[in-house]
Amino acid sequence: MIISARLRHSLGLPALVLGLTTGLATGSVSPAHAQSDPPIQASMQLPSFAPIVEKVLPAVVNISVVEKSGASPADDEEQDGQAAPDQGPGPGMPGAGTPFDEFMRRFLQQQQPGGGGMPAPMPHGKVMALGSGFIIDPSGYVVTNNHVVGGAEKVTVIFQDGSQHKAKIVGKDPRTDLALLKIETDHKLPYLEWGDSDKSKVGDWVLAVGNPFGLGGTVTNGIISARGRSVGDSSYVDYLQIDAAVNRGNSGGPTFDLAGHVIGINTAIYSPNGGNVGIAFSIPSDTAKTVIDELKSSGKVARGYLGVEVQEVTPSLASALGLPKPIGALVASVEPNSPGAKAGVQAGDLIEQFDGKPVTDMKALPRLVGATAAGKSVDLTILRHGKEVAIHATVGSLADGKLAANDEGDGAQQKGALGLSLAPLAPEARERLGLNEQTTGVLIARVQPDGPAASAGIEAGDVIERVNDQAVATPDAASTQIADAKKGGKPILLLIDRHGAERFVAIEQTNGQG
Repeated sequence: MIISARLRHSLGLPALVLGLTTGLATGSVSPAHAQSDPPIQASMQLPSFAPIVEKVLPAVVNISVVEKSGASPADDEEQDGQAAPDQGPGPGMPGAGTPFDEFMRRFLQQQQPGGGGMPAPMPHGKVMALGSGFIIDPSGYVVTNNHVVGGAEKVTVIFQDGSQHKAKIVGKDPRTDLALLKIETDHKLPYLEWGDSDKSKVGDWVLAVGNPFGLGGTVTNGIISARGRSVGDSSYVDYLQIDAAVNRGNSGGPTFDLAGHVIGINTAIYSPNGGNVGIAFSIPSDTAKTVIDELKSSGKVARGYLGVEVQEVTPSLASALGLPKPIGALVASVEPNSPGAKAGVQAGDLIEQFDGKPVTDMKALPRLVGATAAGKSVDLTILRHGKEVAIHATVGSLADGKLAANDEGDGAQQKGALGLSLAPLAPEARERLGLNEQTTGVLIARVQPDGPAASAGIEAGDVIERVNDQAVATPDAASTQIADAKKGGKPILLLIDRHGAERFVAIEQTNGQG
């Protein structure tokens, strides 16, 4: 369950209800024998983060946002599209009526902008969101997350000393969830420097600073737990996973290395209840720096565009393609009149290199294409029918299109092939499935539940367009091609159209299944 780490609440109501619980052990308690037990000698001295915190904390700010009426509550939706938990009491949190509710209500009121009391009443429908950010330039440029300020009507930057500054949104980039703000000042501000996230390793110490639950500047520590994580449907960011405590309100805050340099921007958490469970995701500084520099210079981010849809190369697909291991990005479809189509890229091509850089997997290609300037001529190395082919393409602009991204039929049915029942693609079926006139192939009318096709994820209503790179237009032709493909003993590669979206599927052969 991935949720953005921003705190959001309606003004005029308590920001959050937290529960404090105490417990007494019911078992016997052994007395302490301080005099008889030898002192424990520390085998190693734990580091103090105080010098780093003292250095960086003045440049970390809180972001207060008054959203426009009807603005989408970005932080209350998981990035997979499901609703995130409510802000109310969760597991282990007592509900209204506990002795601690009034204490916590007053405490949290004091943390609100202005301090000391309830925030000023706002017009009906207005919502305030709390996030984090940091100063990246002494002239007043502030970095935060796009989802913190995405629906903002008013943005206020709050410093550690409580001073407040009205901020202007310089630019936003939803695809990387980054935003750049600017505050006006007549003196140089404390600021942070970018670190090199590419040099950060799993196991390195990190510090996270932010505004969790609206409490103000809070420091937590942990390590880098993993690299190259995907969050939601992002095609542009390989997130760092960290285990430093990150909660709602931390969004936009920095992740530091032990040199006090920013190596990441806290963006999302994995949580079943909206709170920290030790899995947080941070945008690497090497990605963020490029985006922020473009936002600063032009207010927007220009990305390259190739116009191909790609899919992951699974072990089964690799075997069907004759590869020793999964690698590259498999082209599922090519958008008509796109730069890829004009260059001669075809469905079924395996892109191995783009502009001299290796395409290690499906996720690598969108980032490589997106980072390429529109109008640049690039070389692609592709594998087509088992042979390497060089293609020259001129990258377009993402504004012109997509980047490199992923019932019974009528008539007699051909049964038995891979556990499939096949039928002609009749006009009625084409209309029912929302397919255009250019789509050709064979309709899958039924899928045997225990057959190899079902195991590969094939569904009734899918249309087979190709079998092992051979186009098929009738059930007989498809059955013949499948029978021929089975003789090789390798997984059988099908190009499937599902409601207008094309993708390749490799079906493992199973003894006894025809």
